[in-house]
Order: sequence, then structure tokens, then C-alpha cells
Amino acid sequence: MKASDLFVRCLESEGVEYIFGVPGEENADFMMSLEDSSIRFVLTRHEQGAAFMAEVYGRLTGNPAGCLGTLGPGATNLITGVADANMDRAPMLVLTGQGATSRLHKESHQVMDVVAMFDPVTKWAASVRHPDTIPEMVRKAVRVARSEKPGAVHIELAEDLAKLDSLEEPIAPLRFRRAVPDDKITGAAFELLRNARRPVIVAGNGCIRRRASTQLRALCEATGIGVISTFMAKGAVDMDADYCLHTVGLGSKDRTNLIIDQADLVLTLGFDMVEYHPQLWNPGKDKIIVHADFLPAEIDEHYHPQVEVVGDLAHFLWMLNERFTALIADHGALGYDFGRQRELRAQMVADIAEYADDRAVGAIKPQKAVWDARQVLGPDDILLSDVGAHKMWIARHYHCHEPNTCLIPNGFCSMGFALPGAIAAALVHPGKRVLGIAGDGGFLMNVQEMETASRLAVNLVMLVWEDGGYGLIAWKQDNEFDRHTDLSFGNPDWLQLADSFGWHGHRCEDSSELARTLEAAFSETGPSLVVIPIDYRENALLTRKLGEITATI
Repeated sequence: MKASDLFVRCLESEGVEYIFGVPGEENADFMMSLEDSSIRFVLTRHEQGAAFMAEVYGRLTGNPAGCLGTLGPGATNLITGVADANMDRAPMLVLTGQGATSRLHKESHQVMDVVAMFDPVTKWAASVRHPDTIPEMVRKAVRVARSEKPGAVHIELAEDLAKLDSLEEPIAPLRFRRAVPDDKITGAAFELLRNARRPVIVAGNGCIRRRASTQLRALCEATGIGVISTFMAKGAVDMDADYCLHTVGLGSKDRTNLIIDQADLVLTLGFDMVEYHPQLWNPGKDKIIVHADFLPAEIDEHYHPQVEVVGDLAHFLWMLNERFTALIADHGALGYDFGRQRELRAQMVADIAEYADDRAVGAIKPQKAVWDARQVLGPDDILLSDVGAHKMWIARHYHCHEPNTCLIPNGFCSMGFALPGAIAAALVHPGKRVLGIAGDGGFLMNVQEMETASRLAVNLVMLVWEDGGYGLIAWKQDNEFDRHTDLSFGNPDWLQLADSFGWHGHRCEDSSELARTLEAAFSETGPSLVVIPIDYRENALLTRKLGEITATI
């Protein structure tokens, strides 16, 4: 069969459901082969949007989708979304075309070394050199993308190779079970935990796997050990559980940092250093740390674990649960002191609810916007945050009942994520409410995907916080220099913009009406845009409050 047909059949055998992208001349054969495929191709308006869609598909399902671009600018347009997916541990297949092999050795139209470009932002990047290698390459690509820690892989197919014939067949995928931790090292971790007085768990990206979350909750129910989540681990434990100690990750000190400060042991689970650098929570390099993850710890002077447990995270937690069950059965209650943790949790809960009944008109406080978003979304519904000042408020004030119900880019931290990501989330979970939150800056970075959402008729709501500038940069510059550079810009007429793309449109300036406006948007068929003027005077007030917390507690 033709090489491009073989490529598509290999993807089908791997269970690939979606490819998002913008085709070009050099992958025309591949696109023709997709015509008769079970794989759904979603035409996007920009390759970056395609990459973000594939990323969110991977984060929600644990399986890779494809994002496709042609050679040259098509490939370079993909790279930001690919880097974001790779650093946030989302499985993804990156598929690019290339000029004919007969012209790759010389200066040639749109030709560049795409594989070399993708190498730093993928787990594996390779070019097909012979059509007979396609089954092996696709099988390897999917296995590498799915394996812990998941990430992006890239395959390039030149236009002339796509036309050649091959007698090869797809390789049937065979799954393997991850290696489990050693019993002896698990025992060492258990001994440190049982002898601590004020242990705390820092849950990272690895904890949002369903099996890991289930075992983590069982451990906390049995022992009472509190869990602080990174931005990406929200929902690893239920927000309503008294051992949920909310989120760490703001650059400033916060109540959660105070819990780590007074802990005599920190158990990190599935923690990626890109989520929140240990220098921020272990500045004295004096914390007793137990590291448990699929991979060994990154080497860092502020992260030097006394015990490293390497292997399947859910299995390690199950091994701990077995030990604690036996210990409690023999000796009764554990001797932990969690009074301070519970006190700080109560203060954090009060912070989150502070403006629940706010009735301000003209500009809506960030706390109120996040509170109302939480009220209109159910336990299994999905919120996607773009990157900007709103992300910091969502990280601190929005909490979850279930894993993977709040998606925040936090490794590569790319703006423009929320709108295309929300489209993918709506495709994956059409029965759930999907809410994307973006600043006016981030939303306009991929505004063209409004047409994609309209064409696909997906049900989603985008909530845009309007401040007419790059609010997060202003916040950070104000903190450091007591002033900020010119970061302001103009915006379109939002309701006309929504109408021009076939969206429903709403503008809400009354805090008391926001929840009702969101409910109305979710009741509409197809995509809806809700725009609110945001009161970012609260940014400086939060900075001051965090300073006061640090000084007085």
C-alpha cells in the first residue's frame, strides 16, 4: 500500500481518534489517506490552536491525538503548543510534512531542519527515511508519548516518501505495566512518615491519574495527612475533604507555604519541578523530603530527598496504605499533630468565600468571578485557564472535586491556550459543561479559533476578563519597581465579535448578575462568549495581604 495509507492505518491501530491541524502541499497524500479513515480530522485556523487542542485531548484522555502542520511555517506555528504539551506532560503526536528528499541537501523553498527544531521540546523527534519503517516509528512514537512521563513526539514525512509503496503492516500495540517500587525503599518511606509529627503531602501532576488519586484519597482518609496541590494537581483530593489544603504555587508566601514551613516531613507525589521550584518552599535546604514518582528526582540543591521511591505512583500509595492499615489496626490512632494545618485550611476557605455575595457594579472582583464559576460548574465539569493575572486567581481560589477538571498551563505557561483547549474538551466530553477563562490579551492570541468552535457547533462558554492590558506583567512590574511600562491595548466590540463568528454574546458588569449570566450562556446551544470588566486593583491588595500573612502568622 502507499506509505501515507500505511501511516494512517498505523495510527488507526493505535486508537488515535483525532488529528487537529492545517494541511499543506507537502502532506497532501497523508490528507487524502485520512479521507477514508476512522480518524477525525479537525481543520483549525492556526497550527498553534491545533497543538493546544491535541494537548488538552491528551491531558483529558491519557492518549495522544495528532496535531498536523506542513513544512516550514506550518511546523514553526505548531511549536509553542507542542512545547506546552511536553512540559505539562500531555501525550501528543506531532505530524509534519517535508519537501522531497531530492531537495533537502540544498537551499530550497520552505525547507528547514524541522526535526532539529522539535528535538528540544519533544520526547522523541524523527524523520521517516524509508516507508517500510513507518509501522515501527508509529508504534514507538505512541509508546514514548504515553509512557511516564507522557509528552510530545514528532514524526516528519517527506512528500515523495508518502507516495512510495510498502508491503509492511501496522504493528499491533501491546501495553506493558509500569515497574512498581521496591518493597524495601517503600518501607523506608513508611518509617519516615509514621515517625513524623507534622507531615504534609505536596501532590504534583502525576497525582491526577485516576488510580493515583484513588489511592491518595484512601491514604489521607486513613491517616489524616494533608495534601497541598500544585496548580496541575487540583482535584487529586476532593476540595471538601478536611485534609485538602488547597494550592501552592504563587510566587509570594501564602497560607499553604506556612503549612510547609511548619512541616517536619514533606512527601512529594508526582511532583514536577517546573510546577513550583523547591527554592520557593525549601529555601533553607533543610526539609526532610520523601520523593515518590515515576522517575528519579531532578538534581537540585533545594530538592535533595532523603528517600526516593521510583515506580508506579498508584502502586506505591497502595503499598503505603497496606502498611498504615496494619499499623492502625495494631496500635490505633496515629500521633500526628494537624491542628495548625486545619486552622490554616479554615482561613483559606474564608479567603475564597470572602466576596461570594459581592454586589459591585462596573467592575467585578477576581474573587467573585472565580467563586461564581465554581458555583455554576458541577463536580465533573471542566474549567480551562489561560495564562495571565486571572490564572493566579484561579490557582488560588478555584478548587476541584475530581482530577482533570481544572486545566492550567504551568510548565511552559503559554498564553492562547484556553479557547482551543476548550474546543477539544467539548469534543472529548460533550455532556459536560466546559468553561474557558482568559484575559483579553490571551483570548485574542487565538481568537481565530472562534470560527472553529462555531463550525464544530461545540457547546462551551468562554469567560473573558477585560482589563485592556497585560495585567499579569503589570502586576509583577508594580511589585518590583512600583510602576509598570505601557502594557495597555484596545479591544474589539465583544458582542459584535461574537455575532460575527456565530457565537452567543453577553456582557456583564453587575457582580450580582454574573452567575445568572453564566447559567444563561450554558443553556444556549453552541459556543457562548461572556465578557466582564475585571477589577485588577485586587492584585496589589492580594500582594499586600500575602505579605501581612507572612509577617503575622
